[in-house]
Amino acid sequence: MIKGGNKKDYEIVAKTTYGLEDILAQELAGIGADDIKILNRAVSYRGDTALLYRSNYCLRTALRILKPVASLQVSDEHELYEAVRIVSWSDFLDKKGTLAVDATVKSKHFTHSHYVAQKVKDAVVDQFRDRYGMRPSVDLNNPHLRINIHIAEKKLTISLDSSGDSLHKRGYRISQGIANLSEVLAAGMIMLTGWKGDSPFVDLMCGSGTLPIEAALIAHKIPPGYYRKEFGFQHWPDFRYDILKKIRSEYPPSFNPAFLSYGLDNTPEAIRFSRKNAEAAQLKDYIKFEVCDIVAAKKPADHGIIVMNPPYGERLKQDDLNLLYKTIGNTLKNNFQGFNAWILSSNPDAFKHIGLHPDKRITLFNGQLECKFNHYGLYPGSRKHRITKI
Repeated sequence: MIKGGNKKDYEIVAKTTYGLEDILAQELAGIGADDIKILNRAVSYRGDTALLYRSNYCLRTALRILKPVASLQVSDEHELYEAVRIVSWSDFLDKKGTLAVDATVKSKHFTHSHYVAQKVKDAVVDQFRDRYGMRPSVDLNNPHLRINIHIAEKKLTISLDSSGDSLHKRGYRISQGIANLSEVLAAGMIMLTGWKGDSPFVDLMCGSGTLPIEAALIAHKIPPGYYRKEFGFQHWPDFRYDILKKIRSEYPPSFNPAFLSYGLDNTPEAIRFSRKNAEAAQLKDYIKFEVCDIVAAKKPADHGIIVMNPPYGERLKQDDLNLLYKTIGNTLKNNFQGFNAWILSSNPDAFKHIGLHPDKRITLFNGQLECKFNHYGLYPGSRKHRITKI
């Protein structure tokens, strides 16, 4: 049997979205991770139980924190079943507990992730039934143990998901808008700009307020796990409350009364959503939300940063979308000289109508949509006067 054990140092994998791997690696170095390796949509590293907890609590660009417990070669469903039964599951789960299985499959030998997840579940519960005469039950929403399965061709990796719910679910969002931006992607976008909370932050089309709120979390040094009620590892048999309590005490918020972020939107309902979310995040005094058409938007200071996620065209005709992007470009040029603007969009045709040449293009994914995250320096007059601080 492969035992659960309490090795002081072991491999950990942090999952993220495409394009944020380098930022996540930087975050990990900042919290003391060793042997950091950048993977595809993930970063692996080594650490102990405290680092596993700290990763969940502190990492802004991580979606899930996984603890691999076995890696084997399998080529069919029988070998998969037997490989899963090698793990001593009672080290991680009580026989009266609940479990869920998430599977990702990239293999010619296994083509259906749902079937793989079902086979893994069968192997786990059969082991409990054989050893104890009773079996854990399945709970897809809030299980005591979430098992992560990854198969790449014949390589099977079995991991424990220490996060539970995805880490993009910070816990402050109580009001949803249309086409919400993931909190992890929003934080990653802000961090990619190099902004440190030292200048005003503006979102001219804020929706339900995710970008201004994530900016405020960064500026006020509020960990992304600050609002979470629980993490998956808190259901594990070896959970150490004292370690988690110590980590929480090490990262207290540091509110800066001089900092404000700004969220504008022309929809009153969106601003209502934003204000409710900011209040839930205890940030209502540090974010100014306002109903405002983009053409009337004015800069709050001589310099600062704009980060935007405008519509991509799913609900607009291309001609209307092109006009919107032209309006965005005109507003930036006329009203926000001295600022640096970053815009995320999956629509290359609409981007052309901004009328500004991007200094930098970064590829990111918003869900399944491949996007460009473009930077525009908004400098007055000739290029030699360009403001380069970002």
